[in-house]
Amino acid sequence: MSHFNKKRRQVIGSLSALSLGSAISGVAAAAGNASTKATTPAKPNIIFILADDLGYADLSIYGQTDFQTPHLDQLARQGLRFTQAYANSAVCSATRFGLITGRYQYRLRGGLEEPISGASDTIGLPPEHPTLPSLLKKQGYATALFGKWHLGSLPKFSPLKSGYDVFFGNYGGAIDYFTHKTGVGADAKDGLFEGEVAVSKTGYYTDLLADRAVDYLKQQNRDKAFFLSLHFTAPHWPWEAPEDEAVSREIKSLYHLDGGSLETYAKMVVSLDVAIGRVLKSLDEQGLADNTIVVFTSDNGGERFSKTWPLSGQKTELLEGGIRVPAIVRWPEKIKPGQVSNQVAISMDWLPTLLAAAGGAPDPAYPGDGDNLLPNLIANQPAHPRTLYWRYKANQQKAVRSGDWKYLKIADNEFLFDVVHDPRERANLAQKHPQVFAKLKQDWENWNAQMLPITKDVKTHAVDGKAQADHYRALKEE
Repeated sequence: MSHFNKKRRQVIGSLSALSLGSAISGVAAAAGNASTKATTPAKPNIIFILADDLGYADLSIYGQTDFQTPHLDQLARQGLRFTQAYANSAVCSATRFGLITGRYQYRLRGGLEEPISGASDTIGLPPEHPTLPSLLKKQGYATALFGKWHLGSLPKFSPLKSGYDVFFGNYGGAIDYFTHKTGVGADAKDGLFEGEVAVSKTGYYTDLLADRAVDYLKQQNRDKAFFLSLHFTAPHWPWEAPEDEAVSREIKSLYHLDGGSLETYAKMVVSLDVAIGRVLKSLDEQGLADNTIVVFTSDNGGERFSKTWPLSGQKTELLEGGIRVPAIVRWPEKIKPGQVSNQVAISMDWLPTLLAAAGGAPDPAYPGDGDNLLPNLIANQPAHPRTLYWRYKANQQKAVRSGDWKYLKIADNEFLFDVVHDPRERANLAQKHPQVFAKLKQDWENWNAQMLPITKDVKTHAVDGKAQADHYRALKEE
C-alpha cells in the first residue's frame, strides 16, 4: 500500500471517528437542552490486560477444548472478539515497544533487540518518547502499570519515567511465580518492584497482580478517569501452577526446559482467567464497568504447550501461530455485545484507538504506524484491508500481510499464502501468483529501508557462534 493511500485511510478513519464523536456529542447536547442543563460525556476508564505467550486458541472461546476460560469467554460475549489480530513481534519486549508507542518497534533502538536481554540498563524505551500512558496523562488520566515492563531497567528506564504514576511488577522478561526472583541459586536477583524500589511479597505472582488491580479500582477517584495496564507474566515460563511452590525450589533455570506439561500449562491459564475474573468483578462492584474499556490480548503467539490451531508455528516464528493472538475489547456504553470482527489489527493500533476514545491523538512529532480502530468498534464499520510488516532475527524471517495475502520468508524458504482461506499456511501460491509474490517481496524491502538497520551491536540478531550463544542466553532471561 502506498504512503499516500495509508495516510488517506488514516484521514478517513479520523474523520469517521470525528463524525461519530460529533454524533455522540450531539445526542448528549440534545438531552442536555431538554433538561436545560448541557452535560459532557465522561472520559472512559481503560483497563488494558496483556497476557504473556498466550496462544491464539488458548481460550475456550477461541477453540481451546482441554480446559475452560469462562471469565474471558464472558468478556468476549459482552463485547467484540477479533479473529485476525496480530502482535507486533513474535517475542515480547519488541511487541511492548510497538504497543506503548503506537509505532513499529524497529523505529527504536531497543525494539531491534528481540528480546532485550533480561532487564537492560543500557537499552530501553527513551523516557522522552511519547507513550500511551504519557499521552493519556495529558488527557487528565491517572495511570498505573501492574506486572511486566520489559522495556529497559533502572536507573535509566522505568515505567515511572514513561508516563505511569504507579508501578508494581517486574522490570525484566520473567520472574519466578513464588520467589519473585529473576533467576535461581547464585543467579537469583530481586525481580519484584514497587515503583523503583525492590520489594518482597508472598504469593503466586498472577494472584498478586490481580490483588493490586482490585485494590487500585477500589481507590479510584470517580471524578478522574484512569488507565490501568495489567500485564501478567502468565502463562510465560517457568512452568509453575498455583500449587507448585515446591517446583520453584527445585528448578535449575527459569527457562525450565526440563519441566512443564499440558496439565501444568492448563492450570496456569485457568488461574490467569480466574484472576482476570476477580478484576472484572471488582469493576462491577465499584459501578465502573459501563464506561470502562477493557482490552485483553497477548504479546505474541503461544509457546511450547499452547494451542494455536488451526494456525501453525509458535513464539519466535513469523508463521501465523507466532504472531496471531486473541484480542477482545468490551465497552458497554459504546460497543454492542456479541460481535466477532475479521478486521486485521495489530498491537500498535491500540494507542491511536484508545487515545481517540479518550478524546486525544498521537503526538504529531512522532508519527504513528497504527490505525485508529474506534470506528470499527463502535460504529460497526466494515473491515478495511491492511498492510503490515514484520522482520525477525537479522531479517532471517520476513513477513508481509496485505489484504488476504501473506509473503513469508523463513529458514531461507519463501512463500505466498492466502491466510484467510489457508490460515494453516500449507499451500504455497508463489508460483501460481508470481506477480503478487514479487510485489509483496518488494514492498517489504521498501518498508525495511525506512526502519533502523541491524547493526553489529544488536545482540539478539548476530549470527556468528558467540553471538548466537548470547542470543540463547538472552532467551533464557526473557
